[in-house]
Amino acid sequence: MTRFGIFVDAGYLFAQGSALLVGERQPRRLIDIHVPTLHEELLALASKKSRGSPLRTYWYDGAPHGRLSAQQAELAETDGIKLRIGSINSAGEQKGVDSLLVTDLIELARNRAIADAVVVTGDEDIIIGVLVAQSCGVRVHLLGIEPARGTQSQQLRMEVDSLSEWTRADIATFMRVLPQPRLQSPTDRPGAVSSAGPDPAESIAIIMALVEEEVAALDADLIDMGRRHIAQGTPGLPPEIDGPILAACGRAVGRKLSDEERRGLRRLARALVQGVPASME
Repeated sequence: MTRFGIFVDAGYLFAQGSALLVGERQPRRLIDIHVPTLHEELLALASKKSRGSPLRTYWYDGAPHGRLSAQQAELAETDGIKLRIGSINSAGEQKGVDSLLVTDLIELARNRAIADAVVVTGDEDIIIGVLVAQSCGVRVHLLGIEPARGTQSQQLRMEVDSLSEWTRADIATFMRVLPQPRLQSPTDRPGAVSSAGPDPAESIAIIMALVEEEVAALDADLIDMGRRHIAQGTPGLPPEIDGPILAACGRAVGRKLSDEERRGLRRLARALVQGVPASME
């Protein structure tokens, strides 16, 4: 029985998908995907291109300090999806993701585990993987995001066996961009009439996502400082961590955080720094 594999560069999918939906790339915390629908769409396209049945879908993404986001954890627990994690540097750039994709593509091809590969990326760094897989008899199908000619390497597009493109309508079936919270104007005064900010439930969701993002972006020295702080039994987190997170969340919801929100935020941040299951409750 012949099989096919699907290889997804998450950075490409999120960046180009969000740009197609709203006109410019959005930060990851504002992008929501419906994993089951996305996986169904990938399997449907791969089934049209291939001569067999699915082996699995490989999802390549970065995680600062190896800590998974809630979305990545959902993907990792989805039947048929294999999460492959690289790193993210201090500039927010993924590192090691392309090499993971190339390694998997080559190994599966050499072991004759797949006859077809559907690859979602735009990066020319995977060309070597494409060429080796093809030399082993694997057909490689490249899936891009409209306008694919502008989001993918021309050389990569020339080397693969077939080209497909997802349109805005395709992306909208599984991806949405959350509204950017309105930031409070410096000229706002107490009692002044202003537009309503996020409702309480939305504020909590924004705060939780932002705390995860802020903690994930901390460098190793700050993480070590936070863990020593916790190990010593000291309440909260060091001000070098606590202060910027509080400020960022306040700006995100456009108002001063309530005492309950601040307590929940700090519980969540402390747990994330410690590397244990976390919530704001």
